[in-house]
Amino acid sequence: MPKIKIKKFEPFEVALRRFKRICEKSGILSELKKREFYEKPSIIKKKKKKIAIKRNIKKITKGNFKKPRLY
Repeated sequence: MPKIKIKKFEPFEVALRRFKRICEKSGILSELKKREFYEKPSIIKKKKKKIAIKRNIKKITKGNFKKPRLY
């Protein structure tokens, strides 16, 4: 659980913003969204495989594309 120390004379809004930033960096919100609904293990595997395929296609297309030279 992220914790922050509120400084003397620090406005509440600033402290809240710092707390939200720390929560975002630690990944609490994404973990909460992930655990909100139960997903079967087979669906999780399919999602991971789909993401991996997308990532590999992106790597391949990014590496092979070259601009033509103009002479």
